[in-house]
Amino acid sequence: MALPASFLEELRARTPLPAVIGRRVKLSRAGRQWKGCCPFHGEKTPSFQVYDDHYHCYGCGAHGDAVSFVMQSQGTSFIEAVEQLAAEAGMEVPRPTPAAAEADRRRLDLHGVLAAAAELFQHRLLQPEGARALDYLRGRGLSEATIRRFGLGWAGPAALPQAPAPLLEAAGLLTRPEEGRAARAFYFNRVMFPIRDGRGRVISFGGRILGDGQPKYLNGPETALFAKRRTLYGLDAARDGVRGGATLVAVEGYMDVIALHQAGFAGAVAPLGTALSEEQLTEMWRLSPLPVLCFDGDAAGGRAAARAAALALPLLGAERSLRIAALPGGDDPDTLVRRGGRPAFQATLDAARPFAETLYDITRAAIGDTTPEQRARLRGRLEELAAQVTDKPLAGELRRALLDRFFAARRSRSAGAARPLMVRHPAAPPDAERCRTLLAILLRHPALLHDVEEALGSLDLPPPLDRLRRELTAWSVAAETLDSEGLMTHLTTAGLATEAAQVLSAVPVPLPACAAADAQPAQAEEGWWHIFGLMNRSRLEDEVAAARRDFAQNPDLAGQRRLIALRTAYAALCGGEA
Repeated sequence: MALPASFLEELRARTPLPAVIGRRVKLSRAGRQWKGCCPFHGEKTPSFQVYDDHYHCYGCGAHGDAVSFVMQSQGTSFIEAVEQLAAEAGMEVPRPTPAAAEADRRRLDLHGVLAAAAELFQHRLLQPEGARALDYLRGRGLSEATIRRFGLGWAGPAALPQAPAPLLEAAGLLTRPEEGRAARAFYFNRVMFPIRDGRGRVISFGGRILGDGQPKYLNGPETALFAKRRTLYGLDAARDGVRGGATLVAVEGYMDVIALHQAGFAGAVAPLGTALSEEQLTEMWRLSPLPVLCFDGDAAGGRAAARAAALALPLLGAERSLRIAALPGGDDPDTLVRRGGRPAFQATLDAARPFAETLYDITRAAIGDTTPEQRARLRGRLEELAAQVTDKPLAGELRRALLDRFFAARRSRSAGAARPLMVRHPAAPPDAERCRTLLAILLRHPALLHDVEEALGSLDLPPPLDRLRRELTAWSVAAETLDSEGLMTHLTTAGLATEAAQVLSAVPVPLPACAAADAQPAQAEEGWWHIFGLMNRSRLEDEVAAARRDFAQNPDLAGQRRLIALRTAYAALCGGEA
């Protein structure tokens, strides 16, 4: 039954979500929202967040509003959930008009005829007439179980279920008669891919021709049930997969989705032969705050990534971002998993890059950065892009992240293409000198203290540096603002001004640029971890792994910056820049 949007908006406004969820989940305050253990999967550490108008689990991806929660937690239908909440809110559910009731009945009829068509196509695939199609699917590496799971079939000549012609036409299975011609089946001699909505109901089909002929893939026409821009292939299967912990990843086509699900990547979806739309992105964010968009590693893939980045910018939010993965040249997900198995595509997912990194690289590639004029245009364009984000706090964070990359690249060029994070000296400094440098960075950039506290505490420091470390740690716990001026004032009061001055001295070895007062925050953080990694590489590897896990569970910009800094430091270490 279709309900007026105004009624649903009022129902949600009258329904305090924490109260509804609090009946089944023990919630505690966490700032302006609430948190608790997710009721949809077993967990001991709370990852279930409840906001004023929605909930989201960062463990399994469950997401929705009050109506969704009642449906998911009690197993009710949509209308049953609405009726329950309306009764509690003292509202009366509007009864459908005759026209609305007729529209609902017609939609049910369309679902029925499409389900019958899907059964017919599946049956024909297993008959002699479908042998060629079945051989094709097996030749693409699909198992019998996968073919059944995705309901793949074969539309031979005149493959239509028994139903009135107007209903078949409304379902997109029969073409409209032209003058002097009879209507004909929309799909003819094609391998058939049922397209389902999020509830698993068939709403249309895609058909692939065998042999010569165009178009190679044919999607059904727009109908009352099917709108290409709002539909993702594989969404119903991906919803269950994401709730079970799978990564939500958008690829290009039907076979990519099916091959990935067969290989164990249960969160794969695809747009329907067109570029990703705003509606499809929004649908993905309902399942996961950080989906991965997977593109070919060639020029066409780069253009597709640029289009997706431009589309996503105004829609980004603190809980809505993206990662971008590039496939090896010449491969698509289907061919990659057939050739290299699950590990090959897992490596592609693991290498997916944060949105800010990809946006910077796309913009730099389009404008260039080798001349002063190009650099001026590049900086201006980066600021324009950040301003397109409608979430103002996020826009500011994105602007800082983009300009950090811009200034880091400029410093790198001015010092030579292979400039390390540390200044090179004729002989590598001993660990005591590296410890001094680590403390110097923190004296100039104490905002790093919370992120590096555990690593700092693991260092074996000589007594003067150890006294400084203990005082820095104690100050960072009590201070309201972690700024260098306040820290130096505190150290002077604590009688450690001499020790601080010695740490910041240019003798016996000048400090590197990352320890300078005017170093960018990202440069200081990357430098700190790089120098620390020179002393304890295995610990740096552990920090990178922990940051990757933390960012996967809580994909905010602070975690993204930390992960970027650690990965950059580790990459420099592996590149021999010690």
